[in-house]
Amino acid sequence: MKHFDEAATRAPLGFERLVPALRAAFATGAQVPPRHVHAVDTAAGDSSSKGTVLIMPAWSDAGFLGIKTINIFPGNSERGLPGLHATYVLYDARTGVPLAMMDGNEITARRTAAASALGASFLARTDARRLLVLGTGRIARMLPAAHASVRTIDEVWVWNHRPEGAQALAAQWRAEGWNARATTDLEAAVRQADVVSCATLATSPLVRGEWLAPGSHLDLIGSFTPAMREADVRCFEGALTWVDTEEALQKAGDLLDAMAAGTLRSEEVGGTFATLCRQERPGRSNAAERTVFKAVGSALEDLTAATLVWQAGNAK
Repeated sequence: MKHFDEAATRAPLGFERLVPALRAAFATGAQVPPRHVHAVDTAAGDSSSKGTVLIMPAWSDAGFLGIKTINIFPGNSERGLPGLHATYVLYDARTGVPLAMMDGNEITARRTAAASALGASFLARTDARRLLVLGTGRIARMLPAAHASVRTIDEVWVWNHRPEGAQALAAQWRAEGWNARATTDLEAAVRQADVVSCATLATSPLVRGEWLAPGSHLDLIGSFTPAMREADVRCFEGALTWVDTEEALQKAGDLLDAMAAGTLRSEEVGGTFATLCRQERPGRSNAAERTVFKAVGSALEDLTAATLVWQAGNAK
């Protein structure tokens, strides 16, 4: 059984390779059972120690089976720790033999950022250039590179509920060559953005529908449970909404709120990654319409990334 550490897991997962791999994987499909979700609230812990454990299996005709275990503890930010920790185990789907242990944090972050970019490749305007990122975590940090693989992004703004975090990330991006700036005026930034990408663990809406400009694309990739939400119900009103998988309609607090309020009906959702990648339905049809993409994540994405890592490690 091989072990791929953080660097070895990261190396084959450049977005120029991972985004097309996800497109091909959703077009082909795989076996993806519903994820297991478990709340963790130990008797010895305080409220900041509450967490969620996700167990996400998937297997494909290519002969690989993978299981990711991911632990989400939002209170870790108060401890100076990442809110997400994950491991990934890849198996031979024909025999069940374990093949490799991989860095689940890298797989999760990179496949999530790549899925965000894949959604934008169908739904953002072709001339989109200004990206606003909400959040400063591992996934948020990758979004400029991910989106630049599908659109000509030449200006990046970042907002965070802790302004010093946004300032630090903007400085890091500038050091990497991005035209980046931090903002404390979220409304003004949203109004001016071509793409608004939310990668937070928020439980109350951050983005308001009246702020979104015509022709803009709203990307919601942070929240993944009914108790989490990054956008208010008006964000979906009059917009073309797509989801990564049908599971989003049962798991995403943003969508559940909008459907309860009547600003979104499930039958009005444009479709999923599968329908987009198989070219069964078009994405954006004109430059003026407003689009929304909501993702809760899929084990297919993890399996696709893990397969790339395995193949790269065995090509040497």
